[in-house]
Amino acid sequence: MQTLTRRNIGLAAGMATAVALTAGSMIAFTASAAPISGETAPGFSDMVTASGETISLADFADQTVVLEWTNHDCPFVKKHYAEPVMNMQSMQSGATEDDIVWIQVISSAPGKQGYLEADGALAKNSERTSAPSYTILDPSGDLGRAYGAKTTPHMYVIDGAGTLAYQGAIDSIRSAKVSDIAVATNYVTAALTAVASGATPDVASATPYGCSVKY
Repeated sequence: MQTLTRRNIGLAAGMATAVALTAGSMIAFTASAAPISGETAPGFSDMVTASGETISLADFADQTVVLEWTNHDCPFVKKHYAEPVMNMQSMQSGATEDDIVWIQVISSAPGKQGYLEADGALAKNSERTSAPSYTILDPSGDLGRAYGAKTTPHMYVIDGAGTLAYQGAIDSIRSAKVSDIAVATNYVTAALTAVASGATPDVASATPYGCSVKY
């Protein structure tokens, strides 16, 4: 697995930007190319969490990992955290019970909607009774671009072998209405069920919906 640190993601991004500038209309930004479901997920290391830890994808070898891109001010994110349904919180707690690592990622840049520093991120999770395993602070957007994260929420499921089992929308109804949660197909839950049984998800990718990630 090729591991992306903050430094080498940044170098790759810088090189890609230079290529784009010299090629005129040609856009070449390797770090933002979306990974492919069924292939090895992009590795990452030395990512700082809101609680002050540094984590790497390799820390969770043999465990299923969920990545959740979030922006607390986005209406589509609010939909899945809203009471009384508390869809995202229920998914997080269920994952914890099943020994799944749930990593929330905040890629909003300083000054942009959804940006939070460590204390703010912890306070927001406490306020919403949200319980991810970790919250990665990614104000540079390096990790978001490495995964091609486009919206909040944007969800990824990585199996214990490091394969990207699912990526995309949280569910099948592209709205900000809480009432739609009950009748939507939850792609993330379906993917986790499939991975737990050793199967490939029926839906391995779905176009994400929500607010754009505020890089």
